[in-house]
Amino acid sequence: MLFSLPSWVSRNLYPEKSFATLTKPELDDLKERLQRFRVAAPEVSIVIPAWNEQDQVFRALSSLAYSSTRRSVEIIVINNNSTDNTNVLLDKLGVINYLQSKQGTPYARQLGLEKARGKYHLCADSDTIYPPDWVDLMIQPMEENEKTVGVYSRYCFIPPIGKSRLPYLLYEMITGIFIRIRKRKMEYINVLGLSMGFVTEVARRTEGFQVNEARMYDNALGSAYFVDEAEDGRMAMRLLEKGNLALVHNPRAKVFTSSRRLEAEGGLWNAFWHRFTAHTKKWKEYIKG
Repeated sequence: MLFSLPSWVSRNLYPEKSFATLTKPELDDLKERLQRFRVAAPEVSIVIPAWNEQDQVFRALSSLAYSSTRRSVEIIVINNNSTDNTNVLLDKLGVINYLQSKQGTPYARQLGLEKARGKYHLCADSDTIYPPDWVDLMIQPMEENEKTVGVYSRYCFIPPIGKSRLPYLLYEMITGIFIRIRKRKMEYINVLGLSMGFVTEVARRTEGFQVNEARMYDNALGSAYFVDEAEDGRMAMRLLEKGNLALVHNPRAKVFTSSRRLEAEGGLWNAFWHRFTAHTKKWKEYIKG
């Protein structure tokens, strides 16, 4: 079990499926499960940015549709100039979606913040699978302590088809060490948009997801288009000015995300080495701030 994917991940993977090959029963089932996320007065808003994600976002939506929460939840997808059939898919599934014509994840997340109606805001990604208890576990720290204005959880990787989970597990263990080191002085670096949340109005009283230079979607480390400043980390810094962040330790809040960004950086080993060397150069900052 340690080296395999949990059953709740596997049931949402739709192996070797694309939007074009989804059957009518599959689309109908997913549409029906998503209907409860079109509500008049949501307590929680889940916002997903999407750029050309017709073959990925339905997997994330499927996992969210299996949520065990009894809260009133809305799901919003921000279509960021997709040139594929992302919007067609979202309309077929009856998912609330808005077009953000300004290209880049910061602009997509910012529009989501403006459109969200829930007291609590959860950020999700199109290529990530979410566990059934994710919503409630992410909201809990903010409900229990009014000084906690933002949350984030850990993540694991879904290996490419035919590859073992073992090397990714080792990567995640080392990442966990850096997360614990950074938590004391530079916690904002730990916060990633694939699994973060905050009190909506607190975030709106800051500059939100605004950054100096917008990153594109995979933002592969070492690429010509890599941008060091990220909107999720910038949001986390602004939240820290208003209160505390909480790492949700419960393993049932851990999400599983695609390894495609690691592949874009030349594979697991190259991605690991890039990050390891970058972070070890900053170890004094992580300890002293």
